[in-house]
Amino acid sequence: MIKHVALILLVLTAGCFAQARETSPCYFGVKPGALARAKARLTAGDKSLQPALKALLNAGDEALQTSPPSVMQKSKTPPSGDKHDYLSVAPYWWPDPASSNGLPYIRRDGEVNPDSRDAAVDRNRIKEMAYTVETLALAWYFTGREAYAAHAARCLRVWFLDPATRMNPNLNYAQGVAGVNTGRGAGVLEGTSIAEAADAAGLLAGSSAWMQSDSDALKAWLKTYLDWLLTSKNGREEAGSRNNHGTYYDVQVMRIALVLGRTDLSRQIAEAAGQKRVAVQIEPDGRQPLELERTAALGYSRLNLQGLFLLATLGEHVGVDLWHYKLPGGRNALAGALDFLAPYLANPPKKWPYPQIKHFDRAESLPLFRQAAVVYREPKYEKLLSGFPGAAAERLQLLYPDLKPSRH
Repeated sequence: MIKHVALILLVLTAGCFAQARETSPCYFGVKPGALARAKARLTAGDKSLQPALKALLNAGDEALQTSPPSVMQKSKTPPSGDKHDYLSVAPYWWPDPASSNGLPYIRRDGEVNPDSRDAAVDRNRIKEMAYTVETLALAWYFTGREAYAAHAARCLRVWFLDPATRMNPNLNYAQGVAGVNTGRGAGVLEGTSIAEAADAAGLLAGSSAWMQSDSDALKAWLKTYLDWLLTSKNGREEAGSRNNHGTYYDVQVMRIALVLGRTDLSRQIAEAAGQKRVAVQIEPDGRQPLELERTAALGYSRLNLQGLFLLATLGEHVGVDLWHYKLPGGRNALAGALDFLAPYLANPPKKWPYPQIKHFDRAESLPLFRQAAVVYREPKYEKLLSGFPGAAAERLQLLYPDLKPSRH
């Protein structure tokens, strides 16, 4: 505890920030320049961001104690016979009670089969890897403390690069359904974690723990994986999805393409997304009908909107404005979708009129409010955010800093 408190006090001094890079990091998951603005405010002594920084460093310190996840840690072996291949099972598919052996599995939307979250497969492990890398990379960026960068680099090497532990660059066996298939397009959604980790790796530039050779090796892996996304049966199937799966396919391809410097591909996706994703998914009144069909309609409506917000953010990096995409009649699509959901995401919430059979954490909606407040300069979104007492310590304060002037 003493060591941790001492670190926090050290970090909150301006001198510590000088250790990390002063230029904007190569990170595409937030608005251009957002992290640099947050860091400048902290350097200037802005106390309003310190609760979020402290929470980030607490998470970073916890991450330092974890072992790097690897696909080799699962107990089940993919149909290929190679544990380096990623493996997961479809979350909403269950044994058929009318069948003597339970096969083929049947779908129960929104009801999570615990086998899909078991350590025997890779689904939880890939999410842990991405969260750990992003947390540590952000902690390094804001403090310059090499221990954070070193462990982030270690996690990246274990998952992507080391021959003994690396994942093969495909999702051939993601979300398989027993008795039906060994993997399917819907499993590509789990590769979102790959894009998150790859983007966060860009924050490590300037650290002695992440060399140019590491970056080059990761990009070589990503190039092969991007080719798989664009050409494989599962990848093409996911690209054709009309709901949140299609949204996150675009997010994943676009984010990886940006990491690889493929601005041509990124711009192409962003330019098509208005008609292909936004117009297809959002009604003039803000409803998302393809998500309202689900048994967890509120969760999926928010999930898809989060994906569309991320698409719009990525679009900013290639000069495409999806934030102000208009639907027939002239209404702003993304703002309208948030306005439709806002009463049900607020604290306290209005009663949701559609199915929601799964637990729903409204605090996960807070980044939407801040992003909208920044983009649309609408005080009503900041007011919604202020309804959550713990908002000041949320990571969103660093990723999407508000537009208020620095406070000392």
